[in-house]
Amino acid sequence: MISDDEIRADLERLRDIGAAHKAPGAPLATETLTIDGRELEVFSNVPKNLAGVYELGLKAADRTFLVYREERFSFAQSLDMTARLAAVLRQRYGIHKGDRVAICARNSPEWCISYMAITTVGAVVVPMNSWWKGPEIKYGLDDSGSKLVLLDADRLQQISPYLNDLDIEVITIKPTATSAYPEFYSLIESVEPLSAAGISALQVEPEDNATIMYTSGSTGHPKGVLSSHRNIVSALYTWYFVKQVTEILRPELVEENPEFAPAILVNVPLFHVTGSHAQFLACFLNQRKLVMMYKWDADRALELIEAERISVLHGVPTQTWEVMQSDKFDSTDLRSLRGVQSGGAPRPPEHLSMMLGKFPAQAIPGLGYGLTETNAIGAIISGKFYESRPHSTGRPTPPVTTLVIHDEAGRELETGEDGEICIKGPTIMKGYWNQPEATAEVIRNGWFYTGDIGKLDELGFVIILDRAKDIVIRGGENIGCAEVEYAITEHPAVSEVSVYGIPDERLGEVLCASIMLREDSQLEAPELKQFLAEKIAGFKIPELLYFQYQQLPRIAAGKIAKKQLRQETIDSLSSR
Repeated sequence: MISDDEIRADLERLRDIGAAHKAPGAPLATETLTIDGRELEVFSNVPKNLAGVYELGLKAADRTFLVYREERFSFAQSLDMTARLAAVLRQRYGIHKGDRVAICARNSPEWCISYMAITTVGAVVVPMNSWWKGPEIKYGLDDSGSKLVLLDADRLQQISPYLNDLDIEVITIKPTATSAYPEFYSLIESVEPLSAAGISALQVEPEDNATIMYTSGSTGHPKGVLSSHRNIVSALYTWYFVKQVTEILRPELVEENPEFAPAILVNVPLFHVTGSHAQFLACFLNQRKLVMMYKWDADRALELIEAERISVLHGVPTQTWEVMQSDKFDSTDLRSLRGVQSGGAPRPPEHLSMMLGKFPAQAIPGLGYGLTETNAIGAIISGKFYESRPHSTGRPTPPVTTLVIHDEAGRELETGEDGEICIKGPTIMKGYWNQPEATAEVIRNGWFYTGDIGKLDELGFVIILDRAKDIVIRGGENIGCAEVEYAITEHPAVSEVSVYGIPDERLGEVLCASIMLREDSQLEAPELKQFLAEKIAGFKIPELLYFQYQQLPRIAAGKIAKKQLRQETIDSLSSR
């Protein structure tokens, strides 16, 4: 642990290093541009689109890139398959710039290739939550207006009852039975790859739409977060900038290992911004091997860390905790690890203490803060800073992102004052897909209002205190309480309901629901959970259900007293 004076000295040195790295003529130079009416600091010399990012993989053409079970593809093979699928999208399905193409599948090489091909041709990729049920998938496809969807076997089964109602083409990924729909590999093996000249001729520009990623909001259905190529490329080069600068300050953070090539374990779904951006896309800048898990399993993760010589373990804090709790932890060779990083949810300080005691010294802990709407950029912390500030989520991420605290009137607050965390920069989304009013609520005067309540300490470190939005973060997965409440009220026995989160050591938070039943009705937890299983993803179903016949408590404005219900539940559980 280092003192505040040592932190101040390090921060001053970081500013000097950062200034040199972004100066005119430097590889990571920045400039000021006006984009959609916002004056923003942007990178000057980075690829103008995601296809340009993918080309960076050719620096390590023969190096292994995608690993999934027994499948292994080099960067060159992956880019060849991308060019072939791009040709399929253009020639067979008539996909043009701006068309939406969805992916609804678990982690796989095909998921990555699909994402790359869709964005290469200038179409908009819609990475859909693979935990969604049929009605949720249908909503996403309808809302995005997708012309084509790539589905694995389980997701095809979920959406099959609704396909007749959808005007959409289907490509299957790893089908388990004969299907009437074309299969991924049969399609790409039947065409010549789209040439580099053909890709260049598509003229995909920085402000062109690139992705629609659905995120749970505080009201109703999930909202589609629309981001441009510039938004995502800016995020990738932000992390690259941070890596370059911090490794000069602290050589112990250098990922390179003389024994093992860089490799990252994909232990979260690729449809999450952490999986797609921080894990998958960032590999092109660092030429990392990407080792994918179909689903999370701590024991299997440890096996892969040892077998694949993983240098970066990066997921939600729950996963780090489960790895440390595994019976296999002490017997696993962890010498390749150079970073144990988390995002998506706060990490309890006691987890950090455990990490420092259990992981090898060279496996530097880190934590990031960002949202889907910011393309995962906001604040970042690692190493000695993190050890000294375990309650913080880090300092604002340089060099093109600004983070401040605003009061309800939109005024910037002083150090130590509580308010809403607001972020500005080129990584901020263009807006919510087809929801201008919702966009206007969160983007004001160029600032994105996160819905998180926090403050900056005397050294500029961000401390998150609460959430203004009605969202629960369970194991890194955002859950909009209103969406769950709506699903519960569809049961005929339910009169009213309030959904909220309570603290949980493993998952961070778990979902609870207090329910008022209709006077002449009967309902128990198993029946309601079965009812909900047909409507919403399993992770959205509350773990704890409390039934009563009297009205739920109210605040003065007549709204349900959710904070009171939450505290009463916490008190009740702690007294057991």
